[in-house]
Amino acid sequence: MSDNNNTFDYIVIGGGTSGSILTNRLSANGSTVCLLEAGPKDTNPYIHIPAGYIKNIFSKKLTWNFFSEPSPHTNLRSFSLPQGRVLGGSSSINGLNYVRGQQYDYDNWEKLGNIGWGYKDVLPYFMKSENRISSKMSDSRGSKGELPITDLDLIHPLCEAFLKGTDLLGIPRNEDYNSGNQYGSGYFQRAIFNGLRYSSSKAFLKPIQNKKNVEIKVNAQVTSIILKNNKAIGINYIYKNSDDLKVLKANKEIILCAGAINTPKILQLSGIGPASLLSEKGIEVINDLKGVGNNLRDHYGVRMVSYLQNIKTFNSIAQGPPLLYEIFKWVIKRPSVLSVSPSLVHVFTKSSSKLRIPDLEYVMSPASFKEGTVGLLDKVSGMTLGVWQTRPKSNGYVKINSKNIHEPPIINPNYLSDPYDVDVLLKSIKIGRNLLLTSPLQPYLNGLANPSHNLEKDDELLSWARSEGITVYHMIGTAKMGSKSDKLAVVNNELKVQGIESLRVADSSIMPAMPSGNTNAPTMMIAEKASDMILSE
Repeated sequence: MSDNNNTFDYIVIGGGTSGSILTNRLSANGSTVCLLEAGPKDTNPYIHIPAGYIKNIFSKKLTWNFFSEPSPHTNLRSFSLPQGRVLGGSSSINGLNYVRGQQYDYDNWEKLGNIGWGYKDVLPYFMKSENRISSKMSDSRGSKGELPITDLDLIHPLCEAFLKGTDLLGIPRNEDYNSGNQYGSGYFQRAIFNGLRYSSSKAFLKPIQNKKNVEIKVNAQVTSIILKNNKAIGINYIYKNSDDLKVLKANKEIILCAGAINTPKILQLSGIGPASLLSEKGIEVINDLKGVGNNLRDHYGVRMVSYLQNIKTFNSIAQGPPLLYEIFKWVIKRPSVLSVSPSLVHVFTKSSSKLRIPDLEYVMSPASFKEGTVGLLDKVSGMTLGVWQTRPKSNGYVKINSKNIHEPPIINPNYLSDPYDVDVLLKSIKIGRNLLLTSPLQPYLNGLANPSHNLEKDDELLSWARSEGITVYHMIGTAKMGSKSDKLAVVNNELKVQGIESLRVADSSIMPAMPSGNTNAPTMMIAEKASDMILSE
């Protein structure tokens, strides 16, 4: 397709998890599609090596290096909130685990006024993307999609001991937490195949990148959506290192897939958002939508560590000379530390016996990490158990700081602002301690841990959690889907922006409530369902 062409049927803003899928699906019938990604192509080799996430999650070249405002309920700490800025988006830098959530999550979306988003409605779209590679399949799993979902091929004895301990605590083994019932423990399913990461870009964009009706623009940052008579007709964008404004026009629709931080930023810069905020920043108010940038939610987690003896963990085999052997195994396609996700084992359980479904997600790894880092191995041998409340009530906001596209927005997830979240977090720490002290683990424990065993009182444990807790990088909700009666709804159940023609949002920002788990798989489902809705019109 000629670079001089500036009119397309569809313009997709953001080449990440959802944008890659939409570009694939919308171009399948011959429609012309232009995809704009603010970051580069996904050629960095560390993207494709699963263990490379350690290098990439804070990369200045491959991520948006966002930071939150100091958080009042977490000791006034500011949190690093990286988002993928590369083809594949966050699916190119994330932790690779594939988690759909629970049936309840989507039935709840429907109860909130989003007709057509119940579990029975969204299940076919989860299945559509999947190429589930397993000897144990069920009717709820897909096997014909582009995205390979595989089982862990490196079984560590510490993981086995941990799972024997969960058995003793009455938590059942669950061989497929993505089949509808999430409760239980087992090994994570991952977007890894033949030792390589499968991002949304690799699975959905690469096969179509040379089609004549598809144009992919990288290092192209959208500055605003062009609106005429409350209709989206095009976009303004700039190339990296240039302020020369360029224009593209859309014959049919513009689909915004820039993620939970950049999607509300682009909407606000385009005059769609809370009138008071836009007026304050000198932006003409086209559509006063109070929900744009509000309802930001994220998972807030803690990482509990037990230090070990009498066993080799990733701390020893993934550093120094032993790492050379792991590299060799990876090259010849043998199970290797380089080809696993950061977390190997899951436990989905309940903070209270009164609950009907799980509200906690634990992630276990046979490694300990340097304090305050993500993925950087400690010199001391240990095991890490992370945990977060899957459906937090605390919520925050994303607000533009100025009219300057290069200035990052003001972000505050407002972690632990709801007392219910604090209560569940405390319970999760106590349950986690029990998970780390079972009899099968006793031969390996050396008595040292973080939080220290000396911390026993509730206020001591909460103080530790407020000072050492971390984001889980699962931001959602800033352009939430809802009915007209919902004052914070930005899009309707067809993902159309309220009051604006020919503009949809199809990414994690439309989620009206947090799904029970990691957010990448639900974002893929949203893209698949959005594609069908668009093409059916």
